Amino acid sequence: MKRLEIEKKLQKKLDKARYVHTLGVMYTAASLAMAHQADMEQAMYAGLLHDCAKCISNEDKLKLCKKHNIPVTPSEKHSPFLLHAKLGAYFAKKKYEVEDPEILHAIQVHTTGVPEMNTLDKIIFIADYIEPNREKAPNLKKIRKLAYKDLDQALLQILSDTLEYLKEKGGKLDPLTMQTYEYYQNELRKSEN
Repeated sequence: MKRLEIEKKLQKKLDKARYVHTLGVMYTAASLAMAHQADMEQAMYAGLLHDCAKCISNEDKLKLCKKHNIPVTPSEKHSPFLLHAKLGAYFAKKKYEVEDPEILHAIQVHTTGVPEMNTLDKIIFIADYIEPNREKAPNLKKIRKLAYKDLDQALLQILSDTLEYLKEKGGKLDPLTMQTYEYYQNELRKSEN
């Protein structure tokens, strides 16, 4: 399916704020792809579709995962909003005809991250956080600057800030986010030695 066709479909499926965010992520992902010599088309498709399942109620997310045999972790059962990433990858393939496994993987891991992310995974994860319509995240100015220099450093800062935020707010932490943070922290230590 062509990108413009997907944009039109998403405009009908997403609320206005989510659609604006989606376009922001798509263009930010394209910009990061250019800066890091990654595939710009892949980045744009993954950015465009990363939240395609976001505007579904949590109850329906759980039902759809069950219906389509998408595994749900205990953490996702407790915080079903996280499922929009897995469900989004499923929809990208089934509803929007995306076959590229890298695009599907980037959509699937854009919320929690995962150890050993590839470049596209990192770009979508970071673009989701730094796109121009985001205003309230801590260290945003610093992360936006870092993102164009070092994806791993930007990723680590986002993960650190996310963990700090969840700790302060008493939010439930997905173990995968902590594993991702620890993995990149160890990678940073190795590169410094």
